[in-house]
Amino acid sequence: MALLRLGFARPHRLPTLPCLSPPFSCSASATVSAFHFSTEQRGWKGRESRARRRLLLGVGIPFLGQFMNMAGRGGGKSFLASAKQQSASPVEEVLKNVEWPEQFPFKQEDFQRFDESSDSVFYETPRFVTHIDDPAIAALNEYYAKVFPPSNTPGISLLDLCSSWVSHFPAGYKQDRIVGMGMNEEELKRNPVLTEYIVQDLNINPKLPFEDNSFDVITNVVSVDYLTKPIDVFKEMCRILKPGGLAIMSFSNRCFFTKAISIWTSTGDADHALIVGSYFHYAGGYEPPQAVDISPNPGRSDPMYIVYSRKVSTA
Repeated sequence: MALLRLGFARPHRLPTLPCLSPPFSCSASATVSAFHFSTEQRGWKGRESRARRRLLLGVGIPFLGQFMNMAGRGGGKSFLASAKQQSASPVEEVLKNVEWPEQFPFKQEDFQRFDESSDSVFYETPRFVTHIDDPAIAALNEYYAKVFPPSNTPGISLLDLCSSWVSHFPAGYKQDRIVGMGMNEEELKRNPVLTEYIVQDLNINPKLPFEDNSFDVITNVVSVDYLTKPIDVFKEMCRILKPGGLAIMSFSNRCFFTKAISIWTSTGDADHALIVGSYFHYAGGYEPPQAVDISPNPGRSDPMYIVYSRKVSTA
């Protein structure tokens, strides 16, 4: 079986102060320099830096290597992702032909955070800032414009999970029902695209307060890395999506480092896509997840990645 090996370009920039300001770079590397499938070598570059991070956090990612081993496609083929080469993105390749382990391969400690204090306290003060740069926002706007139902389509409902004062929907986008669920009421009140909102901490209560088959689209922007009970949340997402409904998880390499889960802060961009893909797979009820790299200026602005899936349509 092929073994996935990821090479990292430079070490993670650790924050020197608690994350009470715009997010820091959140992955083991801001860029993934090589994506290499090999049947001969075991392990990947960056192991030493990851071990140091695990020591710092006091938690580990004991199953990630084993899990990533299951994602190979064989043949020793290499892909380079850089601003200079127009080859396939590692993020887009990593979810193709995955052989998933029978059981969810991560442990509870993989979802611990450096700061385990109350999320309600952390998000109590509104932050009217954006957590990705303007080119990344524009790329997400453009992607949404391509995949969303047309504006003002009768009967269409959207849910923006982990929402705030902005949802990054296309300019002027409207539907009869667009629900935001987030942690700060002042932020949600300021969000012009929402028709209603709910304040809820998904890490305490992952149960979504909606009827089955309620939504056509569910979005989550740069927040999937904060979920400590992701399988529960993704099962709930599947329950409330209409058959064929679309779930879009977008992320970059920026985050509030102390609140992101250990498995996220210890890994890189392609790993993140595989982790999010695993949430869809092990929650059940979804089509095979797919990943898209919509980074507008690789190496020059914030990267932007999508992992998406649809709820399986009933016969």
